[in-house]
Amino acid sequence: MVPSAYPAGSVRALLATDQVTDATRAALEARLHAPAYEPQFFDAATYELLRQVAARLLPQPDRDSPIELAPGIDQRLLTGGSDGWRYDVLPPDREAYRLGLGGIRESAKLLFEQEFEQLTGEQQDAVLQAVQENTAPGPAWQTLAATRFFEELLAELTETYYAHPLAQEEIGYAGMADVPGWTKIGLNQKEDREPAEQ
Repeated sequence: MVPSAYPAGSVRALLATDQVTDATRAALEARLHAPAYEPQFFDAATYELLRQVAARLLPQPDRDSPIELAPGIDQRLLTGGSDGWRYDVLPPDREAYRLGLGGIRESAKLLFEQEFEQLTGEQQDAVLQAVQENTAPGPAWQTLAATRFFEELLAELTETYYAHPLAQEEIGYAGMADVPGWTKIGLNQKEDREPAEQ
């Protein structure tokens, strides 16, 4: 993570203003103050695997407490939510995640003779790179398009990360403060409520 060029607390300060709708404020505050999460869709071992995969794909070494990404995926799959489309080579999301995470587990064992969770960071990266490049061994990848699964997983993790107020603060995103509307839409124009780079 590159240090933010925006003032710490700028996005959180906007949440306390009347420039954010009540519904948006409630959603972002819930993400900001999320309690400890117990998996409800995945079993505990698969959930931990997802957490470790997320930590390799979106590392957060500069955070004392990383933004947890696995709860959002677990909750979405539990409720059956989706973004409304999927690649025709992938099964529905619930099945794709079960097969894909199982495939990562299989590939780790075939490549390094250990569970993914026991591998070094470098070895975990090698497993994930093999999935991304469609070279990962294991029977799961005979029925699941590895590159498409990897693409979907990475996209969802990225979306989940940047839906969090602390991640939004890193990039100076103030789009949630839209009650007044947006009038300054030209190149390099900013509304007064948008944080200025330091």
